[in-house]
Amino acid sequence: MGIIITILIGALAGFLAGRLMKGAGFGFIVNLIVGILGGFIGGNLLSWLGVNWGSTILGQIVTAVIGAVVLLWVVSLFKKK
Repeated sequence: MGIIITILIGALAGFLAGRLMKGAGFGFIVNLIVGILGGFIGGNLLSWLGVNWGSTILGQIVTAVIGAVVLLWVVSLFKKK
């Protein structure tokens, strides 16, 4: 059951980050990848800052969205216009 929850949280976080950064989602697979990487980045970033929201689903989603937004922002710095 844990992998299903991870996939759903990753997809939701990627979708939300895509909406925040670009105005539209990227499709299920890319949202999933961005969300899962965002969860990893957000978890590390927030732990470095000393923030701990616990292991609730809402805390995991917010952490993954923060990490996904940071990931998309960094990617946008390298993207040609």
